[in-house]
This record gives sequence, structure tokens and C-alpha cells, in this order.
Amino acid sequence: MAHANTSNFLVSESHLALSDVRNQKAEKLKNVGEPLQLPGKAVAVEVLGNHVWVADNTTVARKIELESGKTLQVYSGHRGPVSAIAFWTKTFGETTRTILVTGSWDKTKQLISSTDSHSDFVKSLFVYPSLNLLVSGSSDKIVRFWDLTDTLDGQPLKSAGSISSHTRPVECLGGRVGEDGSVELCTGDTMGIINLWTLTKEDTSPPRWKSSLKQQFKHHRTKITELKYVSGQLWTASLDETVQVVDLSSAESGNPSTPASIQHPTGVRCILPIGLTDLAEPYLITGSSDILRVYDVTSLKEPELINEIDAHWHDVTAIRLWIRKTMADDGITRVEPWVISTSLDGTIRKWKLSDLLTPKLKVAANPKQPSDPKDGQEGSNALTAEEEAELAELMDD
Repeated sequence: MAHANTSNFLVSESHLALSDVRNQKAEKLKNVGEPLQLPGKAVAVEVLGNHVWVADNTTVARKIELESGKTLQVYSGHRGPVSAIAFWTKTFGETTRTILVTGSWDKTKQLISSTDSHSDFVKSLFVYPSLNLLVSGSSDKIVRFWDLTDTLDGQPLKSAGSISSHTRPVECLGGRVGEDGSVELCTGDTMGIINLWTLTKEDTSPPRWKSSLKQQFKHHRTKITELKYVSGQLWTASLDETVQVVDLSSAESGNPSTPASIQHPTGVRCILPIGLTDLAEPYLITGSSDILRVYDVTSLKEPELINEIDAHWHDVTAIRLWIRKTMADDGITRVEPWVISTSLDGTIRKWKLSDLLTPKLKVAANPKQPSDPKDGQEGSNALTAEEEAELAELMDD
């Protein structure tokens, strides 16, 4: 007698269970973190002043006022989800202009000009403001350099070189200009490989940039989801359930130290090392699944978990520092550090940093969410099957 194939029933049961858990959590957290509801799902965000720029899966970027949640401007022009954003600020005498650059799965766009740049969608953008240099990383495995000099005149980006050594999509970019004028670039891919490059500018018109591999790191097992390279420290998050920190100054001395590893129960999608910001405090905030975790990293070898926050009902996609400026009734402007988080639940949430740094009593763990990588989102923010597949490709290749 033939047995019925129950695999479809098992998938359906998992889907329903996950949907139920998420619906319950959405109701529980509906007012937590002063949520701002987005029309789409935030894929990339940047904060300037009291505004946040959101790249989302609805093919546009939005400028949103964080205090009121009002959308002040919508930047359109893409034909697919917007997957990366970056700013370039240039000062001419007493005049300062800021350019927003957006990247998408339909290659790359600028809002004052358009440039076809990659053969697959753009995953990341990084700007060296003082060098008029834009770097883009893509699912086509290529890193490309772009000269920004004529962008303010509405001209398309000018190609300024490329790197083609990665064998997997380039997910993350980071870099710095040293006090001696040296230029370094970090590139991280979906296989967990991180390359550190030295860049050299050639005296041509338009300028060209050449790269030479300085170091390679293989301490992650899989996809690099975020990368921060500041002050000789390389911080990386990965879906291998770790945040890793490399002291590059020791590596350059010929006596490299073992990377410090901060373990998580699930893959880590985003990080905010407070010590790398102007606040320079020894704390780390991470986004893993729908939870924000706060660590005291005074000792990287023995990081202390001081807080866990049920922040969202779907995966956290980005964490950014917000220096909140408010005008009181007495006319005095008050400045206070806050943190914003975005998620595939379609919200931006706001958190006072001092509250996040205050240890909370341990609470019972949430019911374990059934795992279904093909599952969509429920409720008013639900995606169609086609949209879910597109976003999954955008986030996870």
C-alpha cells in the first residue's frame, strides 16, 4: 500500500506555526521602541541629524524625520529593491553639498545622474569623502571604484578601477585614510572571506585606483553581513553566529593576535560598536534574529552580555547611532545619544542608549520560532511569494 507524501503538510505546519508566533509577537511589541511604520522593508539605512534615509524593497529611498515619522522626500528611479545607500559631502568655501548615492539590484543609480555599474545587483557602497572616491560591491563578485569629482554637475560616475579577486558576492565594504595619506579598503563576501587592500591613486585623468592585497582573513565560516574598519580595529558580523574583532595593529607588527569572538545563538546581521563612534564607550550592540543584544566589551576576551531586548517580530536588518537634538521650552537644545533599529517587520524603532546600557532582569525566553527559510511575513506587512523570494535573494544570495 502506497504511503502518502507528508512533506507538504510538514512545510505547511511549520509555516503556520511561525506565522502564529510572529503574529503574537507583533501584537506584544506593537508600541515598543516608538515604532515608525514603513511602506516597505528596510534593507539599508543611514542617519544624518534628526533624519534617517531608508533604502527599501519598494524600489525607492526615503528621507524620514525621526521625531515625527513623517516621510519628507521620496527618491525614485530604480526598477528593483534599493539595497545600499551612501552619502558624499563636499565643502566649497562656505557652501556644503551632500549627495545621496543609492544602489539596487538593477545595478546602480545616482539621484542626479544614472550609471550602469554592475552585471548583478549592488550589495554595498562606501565613500571616501576626501578622495572623491566611491566604492561599490556587487553580487557579480566585483568591487568597482568610481570618481565622484563631476557628480555635482550632474555627470554620470566615471569608472576608476576594479577588483575581481572574490569568488563570491561582495557583501560588505569598509575603509580608512591613514594620517600618512595611505588608503585601505576591506571587502567581505558571502563565503566569509575578508580581504584588506592598499589602494594607490594613479596620476591619470580621470584618476584610476590600483589595489594590492595586504592581508586576508578566513576566521568566519560563512557570509559577512556587516563590516566596520576604524582605528586599527576590524569588526565583522556573520551568519556563522559570531561577531569577530581583529586588532590589525598587532597583525601588522608580525605578531597577529587571535580574533576575539562573541558568540550568538543565531546568525548576526548587524552591529554597532559604540567604541568606534564619537561616543567612544566600550559597548557593542548587535542584531541577531529579532533581538538586540548589548555587550560590555571593555575586555574583548571576556565580553559581558548586559542586556537583551525583544526589539522586533522579524529579523533586525540595521542598527545606527542617532544623536538626538531637541529644543526644550526653555530654548535650550539638548543632545542625547539614541539608537535606531530597522527590521523586516517593516518598522524603525528608537531606543535611548542609556536604557539599552541598563542591565535588565533575565526574562523567560521566547518560544522557539519554527525555522522556515521560505516563510513570508504575515499581517498588514505581508509580502507576496514573488516579493519574498526577491527580498530573500537581496538579503542572502
